Amino acid sequence: MTQSTCPFCNLDISNALLVNDHAFAFLDGFPVTPGHCLIVPKRHIVSFFEATGEEQAALFELVAGMRQLQLAQRSPDGFNIGINDGPAAGQTVMHLHIHLIPRYLGDSEDPRGGVRWVMPKTAPYWKKSAPASPRPEGDEG
Repeated sequence: MTQSTCPFCNLDISNALLVNDHAFAFLDGFPVTPGHCLIVPKRHIVSFFEATGEEQAALFELVAGMRQLQLAQRSPDGFNIGINDGPAAGQTVMHLHIHLIPRYLGDSEDPRGGVRWVMPKTAPYWKKSAPASPRPEGDEG
């Protein structure tokens, strides 16, 4: 994907909900929950690991800002924050973007494990035998 064909490089950011020097945020066109939004760098880069420290900080500044907007508008009970980095991780738009997904009590039958469900066979680790090195009590991933 080139910058000229990239859907995020061709957005009118005047419609963005939040903007800073390096990034912008807007509602996802295919939300998985109400308020699901994307935070995108202005510079065309594919991977989070290509972003400079300044760009990474700017992206997470908008993650925090969008969280505040969601809390004020929709009162979610929690959030998932995710980056699909590379095709093997499920990235389909080859421009870095961070998903901020508001979560609501009851929106999933059993939300335990959260992002671990990208690998359904190993996600419910609590159903398996205890790991060789125990986790701190209350650490459920």
